[in-house]
Amino acid sequence: MIEFSAVVSQIIEYAPQARQLIITQAQKNETVIKVLQKLNLNPTQIPDEVDIVYAYTLVEYGVYKHEAILKLLQQKTVKDDFWRAYSNNSPFEFVTSIRNFLSENIDLNKSIIQANTNILWELERFGQIFVSVAKRTKSDKYLPYPVWELDVYPKEFKATIDQKTQLFCGREFVFERVREFFRNKDRGYFTIVGDPGMGKSAIAAKLIKDYCFPCYFNIFAEGRRTPEQFLASIREQLIRRYSLQNADNDNLSALIQKVSEKLTQNNDPLIIVIDALDEVEQEGRDNLLSLPQNLPKGVYFLLTRRPYNLQTKRLSLSPNTPTDELDLRDDQYTQLSNDDVKKYIPLFIAEDKEYGENLRQWIQSRNISQVHFVDTVAAKSENNFMYLQYILPGIAKGKYRDLQLEGLPEGLQGYYQLHWLNMGMEEEANQIKVKVLYVLVDIGIVSPKLIAEILDQEEYEVRAVLKDWVEYLTEKESLEDGKKYYQYSIYHRSFLDFLKDKDELHPGREILKEVQKSIADYLLRKMA
Repeated sequence: MIEFSAVVSQIIEYAPQARQLIITQAQKNETVIKVLQKLNLNPTQIPDEVDIVYAYTLVEYGVYKHEAILKLLQQKTVKDDFWRAYSNNSPFEFVTSIRNFLSENIDLNKSIIQANTNILWELERFGQIFVSVAKRTKSDKYLPYPVWELDVYPKEFKATIDQKTQLFCGREFVFERVREFFRNKDRGYFTIVGDPGMGKSAIAAKLIKDYCFPCYFNIFAEGRRTPEQFLASIREQLIRRYSLQNADNDNLSALIQKVSEKLTQNNDPLIIVIDALDEVEQEGRDNLLSLPQNLPKGVYFLLTRRPYNLQTKRLSLSPNTPTDELDLRDDQYTQLSNDDVKKYIPLFIAEDKEYGENLRQWIQSRNISQVHFVDTVAAKSENNFMYLQYILPGIAKGKYRDLQLEGLPEGLQGYYQLHWLNMGMEEEANQIKVKVLYVLVDIGIVSPKLIAEILDQEEYEVRAVLKDWVEYLTEKESLEDGKKYYQYSIYHRSFLDFLKDKDELHPGREILKEVQKSIADYLLRKMA
């Protein structure tokens, strides 16, 4: 019989000598293996006994964790409560039992509070690792695997984070620069700059998923990009995480000041991740999202944004506020990004459940080596991950059946242009397609029914056009009078910019003047 307290004792022995803000995955993996070996547990062959799986989970989860949370999870009654909740597919049942346990164990509860540990977040992560370990046993006793989620991330961003990190790989040079900044500065702003599709949002999502940082994604397609929306979300996250009192109406500066007063030398710092700062919709010249010029010790912002100039930067900081920036376009990162692209393509082929097999068949049918395929597609991508997210599924779906490998489009703009031509957008007979796209560009989020009303067309004709462009659109479910309907918007601003540059969609064109009048009439009716 394994003693969980002995497991925790071994984990604690390997605690880092000094506080580290971000532990590399390689460091953690190495320590996990050392602890398992000390406990005479095989890192690769896991017995299917529940207690043993729980012990493996304690090690994989517990390395570099605060001792207080480990003392909680080492309790046999806690393990029994966990297994009951797992078997019942009821994660929140475990949360309830933990709260009851801590209410009876005041000293341990006090230690967890003093450690500034968000218990909900820790229990979610522990449960997810247990599921991962259980899967590796391949034992039926752990079926069905529960979905162990406790709403750690804001619900509105969970799908974004999951999608952006699904096949994430590489970008270690970015993470190392981020770690270096956090190590050397006691506060500050770190900004990741890059063109559309270079992976900025995925990098942000990976950091959030791995370290549970408070976060906000400015999402153009969903109309989620105002200072008011940002403040409401961050305020709710910080109040929940740090149990802030009398903070319901606090502004950002007041919130982070209250958090900083709770931070001690042994606590993790406050790191807030904000994605797509350039997409914020905010009038005036003040700092975007009212980001503070000065920060208290232990408070950091990690930002991502497109390239900017002095007029569009809108981030004025005090000379005493540390700041640093990594521009993914810099020559020093070109080869590193290319290496990451070359890691992503074979990963997609091997692990994408929807398109991987068809992609392998496409490569084999043309007698192409995978190395040649990877090198060629990587070169054509121009280190743009969004290009890969379009082109690889496109190849798998047969969109380029008649093209040789060398005939694939060059870069993201080249990909957009090829689809534009394939849709016959420059032909007179396809004016309805031009009009539908113009409405999408001009209004933003809109339903097929409304587009049909504006253009005086049948709704089925509008839906047919939207179907041709579905991979570039975001579908949003809405309710009106109790009835469900769908609205659509352009998925990514890079595609919106591409459309705005097309002569065929120039508002001065004669065929679009009537559309403009119909849109203006609609907007007037909406404001009335």
